[in-house]
Amino acid sequence: MFVVLKKRSIMLAAAFVVLFAVLTAALGASGAAGVYFGVSTRKIPVYCVERGAEEEKVVALTFDAAWGADKTQGIMDILGEYGAGGTFFLVGFWLDKYPEMTKSIAEAGFEIGNHSANHLNMPKLNAETMRTEITSVNAKIEELTGKKPVYFRAPYGDYSDKLMTAVEDLGMVGVQWSIDSLDWKGLSAKEITDRIVPNVKSGDIILFHNNSDHVLDALPLVLMALKNKGYSFVGLSELVATENFTVDHTGMQHKNA
Repeated sequence: MFVVLKKRSIMLAAAFVVLFAVLTAALGASGAAGVYFGVSTRKIPVYCVERGAEEEKVVALTFDAAWGADKTQGIMDILGEYGAGGTFFLVGFWLDKYPEMTKSIAEAGFEIGNHSANHLNMPKLNAETMRTEITSVNAKIEELTGKKPVYFRAPYGDYSDKLMTAVEDLGMVGVQWSIDSLDWKGLSAKEITDRIVPNVKSGDIILFHNNSDHVLDALPLVLMALKNKGYSFVGLSELVATENFTVDHTGMQHKNA
């Protein structure tokens, strides 16, 4: 019996080693992130970007726009006052309703990302509908601004491997966020500031919404506090790589040498 048990233990150990090798190879090939040994085989969007201690301290401010535009010009004015870059993720039906504002965002030098056509739960769609949700918005933005978006943010932050594959096949990068202002919940300017400022690190991507109740009150407080900590504010193109990168299981993007 001892011999049988020892043989079985050896076979299990060998199988474990083979499984580990297969998973490690898969991770290296895909650059995706996972569940086994603290590493995932799932495709994960970019939540934040690795920054070296010697690099400038930067964060990316992002604004999702799906409903309303009353405060969008105010946001741009505040960003301009602080010399801050920003990225606006626009939904297709928002584009249809506010084409002139879309043009104004681009003309002011801010970047525009794709937030889907109809703000649906994308992983529940079939592959063809997923692709249409993305490409139709790319076409509208390019028609209005002359530039095709390279960054995609899924509604509700809900991703799947199928969606990430569709995004990658279109030559785009899926982008999430590492700090959520929760401004859409009606938080006060102080509450929004307290959620963001103490938790920021260089390379973070911060989520706001363009028409939330107190975004115009909170934004100057956040910008001033972070500026005093030595941060500058960039568009995603100055932070998030579009090629030669990997994303680890935490969602941090690492740029390949």
